Parts: sequence; structure tokens; C-alpha cells
Amino acid sequence: MKIEELFEDWSQDSVLDKTELGDESLKIPKLHSKYYQRLVQERLILKKLEADMKQLKLGKWEFYTQGPSDESREKGWEMPAKGMILKQEVQWYMDADKDIIDVSLKIGIQQEKIEMLTSIVQTLNNRGYQIKNAIDWLKFINGGS
Repeated sequence: MKIEELFEDWSQDSVLDKTELGDESLKIPKLHSKYYQRLVQERLILKKLEADMKQLKLGKWEFYTQGPSDESREKGWEMPAKGMILKQEVQWYMDADKDIIDVSLKIGIQQEKIEMLTSIVQTLNNRGYQIKNAIDWLKFINGGS
């Protein structure tokens, strides 16, 4: 799921109908379930990306330290123009490697989605209190106790 889709869904689901606070209260468990399921799914995707990154880093390290293999050629990996690199330079090349940067960016986006979903779930955990406060306020302004 794209982060933009999460923003769109939450912008709709976060709105409380002030005229139907009882119904809004009853929606909380369903919304909590929806966003908690998404949170778990996105966490699993993050774990997969992190595992992929570990494998990629190992493959790139072997590639940069031992030279090309049939497997690395199939993946389209190419050595730097100067050829073999010194071991002390390997980390520089890995830090600037396009494949590693791409997976790092995917991990960063995934972490942002998880932060957002965690925040949404926490907000939903507090929604009952917000609704109760709104009901109490309406009672107060209408002269009730």
C-alpha cells in the first residue's frame, strides 16, 4: 500500500460525525482492526526488505572484494571503471551502490508507513475518550450535568 493511500484513507476515517457520536463510538473497534491489520502487514514487508538488504549487502561485498561471478553478471552488476577496488574502499562503493540505495529508500518509506500506522492505532485507542469528552461538553452547554 502506498503512503498516499494511507493518508487518503485516514483523512476519511479520522472525521467524527458530531451528530452521531454513539455511532462513532461503535466504529472504533472496526477502525482499530482495519489499521492494526495494515500495521502488521507493513511490518512484515519491512522485515522482508531488511532481510533482502542483508543478502544484497553480502552479495555486493563479495562482488566488490572478489570480483564478478556468473551470478553477479546475470544480475547486471558491473565493476567500477577502475576495476578491482581495495578492501578499505569497499564500504565507500557499497554506500554509493545504486541497488543498496534503492533498497534503503524502500526501507525508509516502509518505516514511515509503520510510524504513521502506529500513530493512527494510538489515536484510535484514545478515540473513546475524545468521544466521551465531546458528549460531556454537549451535556454541559445544553445545561445538563
